[in-house]
Amino acid sequence: MSDLRVGIMGAGSIGSYVGGRLVATGAAAVTFVGRDRIGAELAEHGLTVSDMTGMITVPPTRIDFSTESGALASSNVVLVSVKSGDTADAGRQLREVIAPDAVVVSLQNGVRNPRELRSILGNRVLAGVIEFNVVSRGRGVFHCGLTGPISLEADAAPQTRELVEAMRVAGFRINLTPDIASIQWTKLLVNLNNAVSALSGAPTRDLLRFSSYRRIVAAMVAEGINVLRAAGIATARLRGVPVTVMPLILRFPDPLARLILRSQIKVDAAARSSMWEDLERRRPTEIEFLNGEIVRLARDVAADAPLNRKIVDLIHAAEAAGTGSPGMSADQLWSELNRD
Repeated sequence: MSDLRVGIMGAGSIGSYVGGRLVATGAAAVTFVGRDRIGAELAEHGLTVSDMTGMITVPPTRIDFSTESGALASSNVVLVSVKSGDTADAGRQLREVIAPDAVVVSLQNGVRNPRELRSILGNRVLAGVIEFNVVSRGRGVFHCGLTGPISLEADAAPQTRELVEAMRVAGFRINLTPDIASIQWTKLLVNLNNAVSALSGAPTRDLLRFSSYRRIVAAMVAEGINVLRAAGIATARLRGVPVTVMPLILRFPDPLARLILRSQIKVDAAARSSMWEDLERRRPTEIEFLNGEIVRLARDVAADAPLNRKIVDLIHAAEAAGTGSPGMSADQLWSELNRD
């Protein structure tokens, strides 16, 4: 493992958490590239990664952090975790600094980022899907509040094999697959709930516990499934269950829905969507790469996605207001989405 040098391009919540676990367990040497704000947090407090089982803190002296992409020149694997809107710029920066044989892995939301990176960096780019949730809690703490594996596109490069082993040493469950596209689309359907959390301010656990939220998520996911069917796009199973039954489960009465969902996924009270965090920090969200992707695809196949289109508009309005999450109740949001 000593030869594995991992670069993190975009040390936000996901990048800091994944890189932090690699460093904390000694699985790989890691260089983080991110914004000044994160660098200042890590320099003062160190890097703490936590989940439902406990936490590990990496002291500042063990953290290799830079705001410049040139710091990744010696990396033989680069994990890209920038926001989707920054993908092209990240790709152009990496093209100037990393070695020709370095493997680049997109660990980003949405479905188009690996393709965007390949257009700049070529076929050394692999797609990855993070199937858990991480929220920044400040003071260098990054908390994983929702369980799940990391799915990676299968690849024969020796660096990729080393990365997989390092991630397993760091405690991640890794799913290697030649069919990453179907997993990306399934994750996108799951991520349609991010906007509900962002607009309501509700934690992820409440979205699953209460029927008033679940009916909103169920309606948006069902709409997304119909659009994917019209486009002939295949989806993967979600934790062993066809994703097409997800809206049905979400519409069950509370006791039954909670029982089924608890058997599928563990969520703690701290889990929230990254879109909520973006609104709270007055940053642009990834709404166009999630619900907006369904809207664009619907337009391309002469279908319609009115609920997802309306929620895109509501998120853009919240971005423009610049006051954080509007804190809409579930009933208010349901009414807005069904307004003529």
